[in-house]
Amino acid sequence: MVYCTKCGTKNEEDVQYCSKCGASLGAPQEKKVERRAKEWGEEFGRRAEEWGEQFGRRAEDECFGLPHGGAIIGLIIGMIIILAGFSWLAGIDIGRYVWPLVLIVFGILIVAGALYGYSRR
Repeated sequence: MVYCTKCGTKNEEDVQYCSKCGASLGAPQEKKVERRAKEWGEEFGRRAEEWGEQFGRRAEDECFGLPHGGAIIGLIIGMIIILAGFSWLAGIDIGRYVWPLVLIVFGILIVAGALYGYSRR
């Protein structure tokens, strides 16, 4: 049995309209559900698109998993070049230390990026 939401009359299950007042018994509820589903879908799509844009911007700004990592690596490489220049002016041979230093720097960047990524989760 279905009760009319307008007048409260008891009606049969398969009836579309109230036998007393003629109000629709099933359509408004179905329309509400359809409208809610559509609104939810649109909201979900908007949020997914927004998340995708934010993710894209974050990925562009990161290098080695660090924010502004490209700038960081540029600074480090610049420091190594400056150090090599000063050592050359001072007559100190650091040639055998340059490649291990570069490897250490890249290793530190990778570990720092992994730790930063872990801390964001």
